[in-house]
Amino acid sequence: MTTRNRRFHALALPVAGMLAFTGVGVATAASAPQVSTDAQAEAAATQALRGLTLEQKVGQLFVTWVNGKTADEVNPKNRTDFGVDTPAQVVEKYHLGGVIYFNNDTRDNFDDPVQVAKLSNGLQQAAVRSGAHIPLQIAADQEGGTVTRMGAPATEFPNAMAISAGRDPKRATQAATILGRELRAVGINQDFAPDSDVNSNPVNPVIGVRSFSGQPGLASDFVTAEVKGFRKSVAATAKHFPGHGAAPTDSHTGLPRIDSTENQWRATDVPPFKAAIKAGVDSIMTAHIQFPSLDPSLEPATLSKPIVTGKLRGELGYNGVVITDSLEMQGVREMHGDAEIPVLALKAGVDQLLMPVHLDVAINAVLAAVKSGDIPMWRIDQSVLRVLKLKFKSGILFSPFVAPDRVMKTVGTPANLATAQDIADRGITAVANDAGLLPLKQKPATTLVTGWGVSTTATLAQKLTAHGTAATAYQTGQTPTDAQVAQAVAKAQTAELVVVLTNNIATYPLQTKLLDALQATGKPVVAVAAQIPYDAGYPSAVKTWLATYGYIGPTLEALAKVILGEAKPVGKLPVDIPAGADVQTVKYPFGHGLTW
Repeated sequence: MTTRNRRFHALALPVAGMLAFTGVGVATAASAPQVSTDAQAEAAATQALRGLTLEQKVGQLFVTWVNGKTADEVNPKNRTDFGVDTPAQVVEKYHLGGVIYFNNDTRDNFDDPVQVAKLSNGLQQAAVRSGAHIPLQIAADQEGGTVTRMGAPATEFPNAMAISAGRDPKRATQAATILGRELRAVGINQDFAPDSDVNSNPVNPVIGVRSFSGQPGLASDFVTAEVKGFRKSVAATAKHFPGHGAAPTDSHTGLPRIDSTENQWRATDVPPFKAAIKAGVDSIMTAHIQFPSLDPSLEPATLSKPIVTGKLRGELGYNGVVITDSLEMQGVREMHGDAEIPVLALKAGVDQLLMPVHLDVAINAVLAAVKSGDIPMWRIDQSVLRVLKLKFKSGILFSPFVAPDRVMKTVGTPANLATAQDIADRGITAVANDAGLLPLKQKPATTLVTGWGVSTTATLAQKLTAHGTAATAYQTGQTPTDAQVAQAVAKAQTAELVVVLTNNIATYPLQTKLLDALQATGKPVVAVAAQIPYDAGYPSAVKTWLATYGYIGPTLEALAKVILGEAKPVGKLPVDIPAGADVQTVKYPFGHGLTW
């Protein structure tokens, strides 16, 4: 820890009541072991709570984005969103409990790991010097695979379903341990992972390969494994309670309704959350879904007292932090206004409110509800205590700062990258080999990679070329036109092998037209379900199917080795693959996976 960081660290200790607990060690930049007892956490949280005003208490219940890559960057979006100029000013103005980082076009907090570490330190400094004097939860959605916020040069791991296809929970713990340590090294101390949904609906548009499995037992084993790994360094979050896996629509854009019976819910959706709670998960995220058998009022689960307080708190016995999914999502805004939502969520039993659309509106609504008696002060104190206990037990209160000059000794190390490749190698699943095409009798001189994904087809072609076949890429997307199909067929004429990547045939069925046309050329064709494995169940002329459950670099490297016979596929399906749109008929069952 640098001299500057020691000074910041010393500021954080007395304001949080930490000097009374000198026996609790200070964590390193890359880890924060759970070394405190419940009694210590309770005492420290209670002491910290006593010094907070109502406004500061309410601020601890909110987690929001900030705009910028340094704490002091003047970004016009902050003025629009929050009425101040810099990320640090956002933290100070609202006495925030936490911030969440993004890496998209709208909100981008990432350049490189060292920059992120400096941003985190700057925000923590702002939190410590603010009126609340409480360090921040700094969070990210770092599930791995599709949902990755901190990419290369950090270590990238496959999607959850690819990890469970390897059937080794110890490797899941390894993945979560590395992800957690790399996050902690850059000052991110909470991961909104693992996804604990059971993907029981093959046409679920938002969960899919983010889930470990369509079977609750396998999902529970891997949720347990990842919670244990994450908690070595960061606070872990199981999501999305009461279970988003059966949803027919995306809660980002609508309000899904799940019509499972209560008994079906207990049998399918509950086990992974029970497993997460048993493993000591630090927080649980709610889902913006209607679940009539659990709450006939049809309030979204995030705002449902029968679900949050009745089922999660009462039936499952969970007393940790409950955080909402993003309050920007349409699922929670379908029935209520933005001022109502945070008040209803707190009444339901939620503790933290993630990303309200208008932070001023949300905070003022909660303050007004407390002052009017609509929300009693004890209810606010109850949630703030849970938040402060989480911060104490996960090391946030006593180790909020990191050392930027040491970041790259932890992030993206050769050992970590090798582990990620090992895990990816175990995920490739051979679903069908009816023509006996694989393993290839000899390595092709030329290969065409076509189908979905501009960068994915290009990257796979590069990987195949590196392994000894001259591969070219021609991407046709999810909705190939007749002209694109004809062009792909023309290119296939000069190739000895054709590899076709698909992504979500259920929604984009024109991909089967491309598959059939390429198979009709008489060339050897390997089809690859490059995202959800269910593509392999849709009717097509292609007889050879592999499933990858994603398309990050290590996964495409593993795929290239399997296609060219340098490695055997060892993955087993974590889900049933139905016969195309006939979801009642299983074409390839859970546990299926060919090898040679």
